[in-house]
Amino acid sequence: MTSEIVLDTETTSTDAKVDRIIEVGCVELMNHTQTGRTFYRYINPQRAVHPDALAVHGLTDAFLSDKPLFATIAPELIDFIGDGTLMIHSAPFYVRFLNAEFARLPTSQPLAIQLDAVVDTLLIARRKHAGAANNLDALCSRYGIDRSRRTKHGALLDAQILAEVYVELLGGKQGGFDLGPVAATVNKAAAEAARPVAPRVFKSRLADAERKRHAAFVATLKSPVWGDYISELKEA
Repeated sequence: MTSEIVLDTETTSTDAKVDRIIEVGCVELMNHTQTGRTFYRYINPQRAVHPDALAVHGLTDAFLSDKPLFATIAPELIDFIGDGTLMIHSAPFYVRFLNAEFARLPTSQPLAIQLDAVVDTLLIARRKHAGAANNLDALCSRYGIDRSRRTKHGALLDAQILAEVYVELLGGKQGGFDLGPVAATVNKAAAEAARPVAPRVFKSRLADAERKRHAAFVATLKSPVWGDYISELKEA
């Protein structure tokens, strides 16, 4: 049975080209249950933490100064992930950072993580709760998950909380029963979540004279949104 690895990181800021990972946390799931195996490391980024990022996670330059480099912890991280399926909330951001760090390794660079092989729990949440807030705090509130420990963002704590959220997104344990076929198709669910939804097209019921008068009025407006609406009227 393939494991699922819930992963979270903290970084010096938001640009993967120049910023660095400073903390990695992973939680292993088997059959959608936490096994107790975790991976947790702080990392010396060899650059300053941006004040905005510091406000989020509280990891100072002084605290990180004696921590190992990413190149040092990379073999352990890669070994922990193994052939497991990565589960990440807002996967593109984190995958960019991981691949950038892998590309900086001096030797034995691992293959880049392919985004389509990662289950993005944010996409699942957006599909399930369209139009609602789907950040981790909002999902905890929706599913009654205790986040009182989360006074600051932390990679391992966030990964543990996300593991709980993930099970709820799949439908929950429901009295201890296994999730069965729903859980077995999580990658398919994530792919479905990423599928764009076709916009609804509304047909106009205006008479020709009314249509022309309305189009003439809208043409006097500057907004490009109204220009798109005129095109829809012409096609109706």
